[in-house]
Amino acid sequence: MAKLFRRCTKGDIVFEIVNVVVLLFLGMTILLPFLYLLALSFDKLPSSFDNNLLFWPKQFTFENYKTVFRNKDIWTGYANTLFVTVVGTAGAVILTSLGAYALSKPCFPHRIFWTFFVIFTMYFNAGLIPHYLWRNQIHLMNNRLVLILPVLVSAYNLIIMRNFFQQVPKEMEEAAFIDGASDFQTFRLVVLPTSLPIIATIALWVAVYHWNAWFDCMVYMKDTSKMVVQVVLQRIISDGTASMTRDQQQYSDFVPKPETLKAACVYVTPLPILCIYPFVQKYFVKGIYIGSLKG
Repeated sequence: MAKLFRRCTKGDIVFEIVNVVVLLFLGMTILLPFLYLLALSFDKLPSSFDNNLLFWPKQFTFENYKTVFRNKDIWTGYANTLFVTVVGTAGAVILTSLGAYALSKPCFPHRIFWTFFVIFTMYFNAGLIPHYLWRNQIHLMNNRLVLILPVLVSAYNLIIMRNFFQQVPKEMEEAAFIDGASDFQTFRLVVLPTSLPIIATIALWVAVYHWNAWFDCMVYMKDTSKMVVQVVLQRIISDGTASMTRDQQQYSDFVPKPETLKAACVYVTPLPILCIYPFVQKYFVKGIYIGSLKG
């Protein structure tokens, strides 16, 4: 380390110091609002935050989160969001991988035309009204499938996975063909196992999209029993928390304040994704480098 610093000029050292200071400042400006909300969600009396910006609750409690999770609408929203995320992610990975594998093969008829056709769709969007009309015509309104079917295949994900499949060594596929494997068996037993990084990456992207999606639900869903958790929490935050505080009185004398309940609602939504991400992080990092597959 000392030798490294001796090789650096004074300008390099000053640049590194300024770079670190600026990055720390930007990082703190991003983290501080989240730390404030986190402290507020665990505090009993939000009045302690009126005059001071504190990042640790003065009166620590779990009652705010208990109150949020006692709300039946939130559990219904979680179930709907989980269904949409699991089914949507599984369907997207299956269809995207099948389409990408076909486009990655030189023997696929009119491969260049279909590749440009997929890319062409990335530059145009019909808009909200046409989307609303055709969903209504095929009777997808108030159906959970309206949140899944229109986004099953993404042109961007299709091209990314196609590029990765093109990196798979041809010798592996040729060996499978010599052993008598069909195209589908080669795809299932050879290509997919060697493509776990990109599959995990695409699955994570799609899952995060479905978990955070709320606009389509607000537009195409009128049945409150089929609302996703993001819309449920948004209504709680915007419409007030009076009903939740009334329900809390059945279980405890402590009545949470609306400010602390809203802060707890903000952290309830991303919790499952934060729990899953560490297990797929290694695949996510590998998948970013499309050409990282080793022969």
